Amino acid sequence: MTHRKERVSSLILREVSEIIERDLQDPRLGFVTVTGVKITSDLRHATIFITVHGTEEERKETLAVLNSARGYIRREFGRRVRLKYTPEIDFEYDNTFEEMERINKLFESLEENGG
Repeated sequence: MTHRKERVSSLILREVSEIIERDLQDPRLGFVTVTGVKITSDLRHATIFITVHGTEEERKETLAVLNSARGYIRREFGRRVRLKYTPEIDFEYDNTFEEMERINKLFESLEENGG
């Protein structure tokens, strides 16, 4: 990743986290953590990865709320940060933590079974 892409990704992560935490007042919004940002090389499209503490239902609802608020989040980001192009954004659920937990359980069961 180029230095500029890294800086823009970091900026998006920080600003979008703050917008979600401070500006979005939707009661359906769960406890959200922005875990990462993947941005295209032309800096025009960003995928923002999130985790949500809660049930599967709460995760789906939170993701739906964030995706419906994309326009607002993008406008607010563009107002706060001056870039040539304000990237289009999408939200995706980051299942890394669940996968790590699943792998750890597999290792534990192997150890218990003498494997």
